[in-house]
Amino acid sequence: MNQRLLAEIGRTQRLEILNSLKRTQGMSVNELVTKMKMSYMGIKQHCLTLQRDGYLDTWRRPQRMGRPEMVYRLTRRTHDLFPTDSNQFTFELLKSSHEIYGSNAPEKLLYNVFERKGAALKAKAKGETVAERAKWLAKVRDGEGYMAQFVTEEKEGGPQILECHSPILNLLDRYPIVGRLEQDMFAAVLDTRVRREETRNSGLYECAFYFAL
Repeated sequence: MNQRLLAEIGRTQRLEILNSLKRTQGMSVNELVTKMKMSYMGIKQHCLTLQRDGYLDTWRRPQRMGRPEMVYRLTRRTHDLFPTDSNQFTFELLKSSHEIYGSNAPEKLLYNVFERKGAALKAKAKGETVAERAKWLAKVRDGEGYMAQFVTEEKEGGPQILECHSPILNLLDRYPIVGRLEQDMFAAVLDTRVRREETRNSGLYECAFYFAL
């Protein structure tokens, strides 16, 4: 994590607010009060401070009845607070491969990396059914910093592995092929067809990998 940003945020309660918001599409002050067992004014003050410092913004969430509700959500600035796998050296290596071996070299390297990773995961995968393997894979990905969880078919869209963070987001931004490589890797491990859908809004990052049981 970025130590300078951590020092700027300071209070443990503020970090807890950011962690809570990371796994959602936004939360109201009342929802944060319920989750954190703090006073309304205490949560509100922390949110206002985080908003002032550029870590939160707000939007109006539509309600079935009445006026829209004000909800706090993360900004892009918070990304560096969470685990990151790729760094500037990764980009330098990919850039050098382009200069030495041609324009297709970076994508070939990435393809090889994901193919090897997928094969290693498939060899270790636990579970006789797709659902069992999906639960296992979600746990592995969560341990790698993707904030992943297995979601049953009761959720709209069907069964999925939902990820609320990407440690390689900057790599994904620079090389969009990474999204397809992730999808292919999931399909290989789960041994079924997989559809990847990514959502971004302000600091929200969600990536759902849908599959058939």
